[in-house]
Amino acid sequence: MHSSAPEFTITRTLNGRPELVWRAWTEEKELAGWLPSTPLESIFFDVHEGGRYRYTMINNETGQEFLTGGVFLEVVPLERLVFTWGYPDDPIENSPVVTLTLTAQADRTEMNFHLRGFAGHPGDKYVYDGWSGTLDNLATHLRDQSSL
Repeated sequence: MHSSAPEFTITRTLNGRPELVWRAWTEEKELAGWLPSTPLESIFFDVHEGGRYRYTMINNETGQEFLTGGVFLEVVPLERLVFTWGYPDDPIENSPVVTLTLTAQADRTEMNFHLRGFAGHPGDKYVYDGWSGTLDNLATHLRDQSSL
C-alpha cells in the first residue's frame, strides 16, 4: 500500500541502550525531563495498544498552552512505538502518526522518528525543526542520565 500523505524521518544515534531510550519516551517523569516547557503534572501516558496520552507545552514568553495527545497504536517494548499525534480527542483516522523504531548498537541506540501526516524538512521553522529540536533535548537528557 503506497501512501501519498506528507511525511518525514529524523534519525538520531543516542547515548544509552534501548531500555533508557524507551523509558525516556514512556515514563512521565522522564518525559518531563526533555519535552520542551512541559511540566510533569501536565503529562499522562498510558502506554499500551489503545492507551491514550496527553501533555501540555507552555510558551514561556506568552503563557499560551498547547495541548497535545493521541492514542498508542502499536507498542513493542524496547523496539517500536506507534502513536497518533495531535489534539487528545482527534479521530484516529484523521491524525498524523509517529513511528519510533529503536535499534541497539552496543551501548547506544539508533532511533528513527517517522512522522506521517505532516510535511517537513530541515530549516522549515515548523514541524520538522520543532521535532528536531525536541529530539536534541532528548539526546541531551539521555547524555545527562548516562553520566549520573
